[in-house]
Amino acid sequence: MRVDRADEPPYQGWVAESIVEELTRYVQFGERDEEALRALHAAARPRFEEVATRFYERILAHPKARSVLEGGESRVGHLRVTLVAWMDRLLAGPWDEEYWKSRERIGRVHVRVGLPQHYMLGGMNVIRSELELVAQDRFLRDPDRLQVVRAALHKILDLELAVMLHTYRDDLLAQQARTERLATYGQLVGSIGHELRNPLAVITSSLYILGKRVGDDPQVHKHLERISDQVAVANGIVLDLLDIIHDRPLVREPVRLPSLLEGLASSIQRPAGVTLVLDGLEGLPPIDCDPGQLRQLLTNLVENAVQATTPRGEVRVRVLCGEEGTSIQVEDNGPGVDPAIRHRLFEPLITTRASGIGLGLALVKRIAERHGGSVLYSDRPGGGARFTVHLPARP
Repeated sequence: MRVDRADEPPYQGWVAESIVEELTRYVQFGERDEEALRALHAAARPRFEEVATRFYERILAHPKARSVLEGGESRVGHLRVTLVAWMDRLLAGPWDEEYWKSRERIGRVHVRVGLPQHYMLGGMNVIRSELELVAQDRFLRDPDRLQVVRAALHKILDLELAVMLHTYRDDLLAQQARTERLATYGQLVGSIGHELRNPLAVITSSLYILGKRVGDDPQVHKHLERISDQVAVANGIVLDLLDIIHDRPLVREPVRLPSLLEGLASSIQRPAGVTLVLDGLEGLPPIDCDPGQLRQLLTNLVENAVQATTPRGEVRVRVLCGEEGTSIQVEDNGPGVDPAIRHRLFEPLITTRASGIGLGLALVKRIAERHGGSVLYSDRPGGGARFTVHLPARP
């Protein structure tokens, strides 16, 4: 069972409420069971590290289960800590609404990382077996107490598994529905995009010919320039649409982020009331990436941040470099993102702007994933939005 940080969809109501209530009544989980779990907690807590170690030894022994862990053994240390915290809450409670919400989030993380259900079931069995051994060691001389503790342990683990599987199923179905929508979207975009490029090319060539024949009338030239600008915008939209559905190969080379970001900052148009601050650029080593695609990714994020803070505000780009890779944060002090659309923020055609068509963030996600990285949204402390792009280190 992989317990990790979750960038899952925002919580939209306690979907497992009826299931928890129904199963709690069905298995008759009550105050006596809570008391028994707390008694087991006192005995098991010193052995949580040992249980977590055995749990991940079992995972690392199976290549398919091991492949689910991002980074393999390098992530086990962090995950072992989260598993210890999970067991601590499992036996100590309180088993309230917030407790079950956290268990739902685990099911969503399993969907996000692509963990098959049978590994979830197997992982729970490992925890069950290990904690049963602890219970037997502690209450061996008190058979009646041991029976109560074992019953309580089975009840809480069955409830945990039911909630995880419920949210796993719901999120997996939602993920499949999104995949189908995106497949349809890709077919539509591919067809429309290629059909639009031909008339746009005709318009461009006709504008060039007209520009040579209209003479020196400034008004006519002004309108021709407007048409040309809008054709360029339309061409950009078509290219973005096609770029999302096509796997454009990366052209990797060493890129100096300070130079790239400083050039980007000078080219971004923004109102006088919006400031753009670059942080953490001193002493950065070159990173291995596609400079054109990375510039496109950062341009989209910075332009979104500028629009969110217009007419007055601050946009800050911060670079954090470590052994696991480079993280680039783009944040603003605007209104942030509506919680209702956060879980679909990086899907094509999803936008919060009246004039946007929802391609910028979808392209950001696509480019980040092409580099083997990721992009996450989080609320900026103090208000506003923060987007974090992580690019893993390469040998």
